[in-house]
Amino acid sequence: MSNKYDFYIDESCHLEHDDIPVMCIGYIKVPMVDYVELQKEFNQILAKHNQKSELKWNKFSNARTELYKELVDYFFSSSLQFRCILVKYKERLNHIDFNQGSHDNFYYKMTYYLLHPNNSNGDEYRVFIDVQNTRGREKLKKINEVFDTEYNGKSPFKQFQHLHSHDNNFFQLADFFIGAITYKTRVVMNNIVNPTQNRMDFIKYLETKSGFNLEEGTEPWETKFNIFDHQPKIKL
Repeated sequence: MSNKYDFYIDESCHLEHDDIPVMCIGYIKVPMVDYVELQKEFNQILAKHNQKSELKWNKFSNARTELYKELVDYFFSSSLQFRCILVKYKERLNHIDFNQGSHDNFYYKMTYYLLHPNNSNGDEYRVFIDVQNTRGREKLKKINEVFDTEYNGKSPFKQFQHLHSHDNNFFQLADFFIGAITYKTRVVMNNIVNPTQNRMDFIKYLETKSGFNLEEGTEPWETKFNIFDHQPKIKL
């Protein structure tokens, strides 16, 4: 019997020339069989803390720290999974040699490699990407074509679609996790000199629950909370 999953993809610091040395793209993977109950539990937590606006890492509120920690607890007790690709030393990216001269091409390659470890085994997937942060319909079409070619027209990725992040809680959870990962990495790389204590306290909580340092990659076979650490080589 095949299983069905939805992926909700978001990204952080993805612009090419923004003086930030890292970028991150990641997803929350949701088993469709659990979707209704997972959404119900998520909404109950938001209601408990009277959270009515969209959760965004760049709108981190010190007064909401307990809400954020409760959402971490919720994630690790649920059937949800998280995976991201953390790109360090973004300035080293060599688009001319490797990406047909395009940062956009690099973006859809990262989306491909982000999703690729999900071997189908008869499973089926739908992929939703935040419409505010993506490169348009052509990029979704390109990713879909690549998977169709790889699977000889029988790709397990049945649908690629744009959605607004405020329309689904799982986008917001992905945003929060990749935001924390890029923030910690920027602190370690001295790109953020004076980090806020409440953010760092939350990051420590997430690291303790996950068992990983957010600025480092996890083991490749980690399924619950997976970070792929990508560091472009220096061109000699």
